[in-house]
Amino acid sequence: MAHTYASVYIHCVFSTKERRPLIPANRTAELYAYLGGIARGEGLTLIAAGGTANHIHLLLVLPATCSLAHAVQKLKGSSSRWMGSGFSWQEGYGAFSVSPSQLEVVKHYIQNQEEHHRKRDFEQEFIALLRGCGIEYDEQFVFG
Repeated sequence: MAHTYASVYIHCVFSTKERRPLIPANRTAELYAYLGGIARGEGLTLIAAGGTANHIHLLLVLPATCSLAHAVQKLKGSSSRWMGSGFSWQEGYGAFSVSPSQLEVVKHYIQNQEEHHRKRDFEQEFIALLRGCGIEYDEQFVFG
């Protein structure tokens, strides 16, 4: 085959260090735009971004030429520096594959994080995502 074809949609989740509320509401739109710029520069497409003061969700299209680990490293590293002194992301991340048929559902979920978190906190949400995707984990190490 002369060409490479891929359809890789990823729902990526990561939190601020120690899940502290480090993302002010008045900077979220700028942060999402900045992440979109980083994504474009790396050959990714950012479909949706959302979150709360202590974590972020991204819906990404990952090209065949870019590993997930590289993409997340670039997104987290650049945005952490851009947010400024005293800001950092927690080590690690969650990444969940998304079927093309579920893109709108996941996009809606990501864009409505503030409302969603009136019912459950980040820790509960993340554990539910892990369980829903059948990912094994050790509760003692999930959150660092």
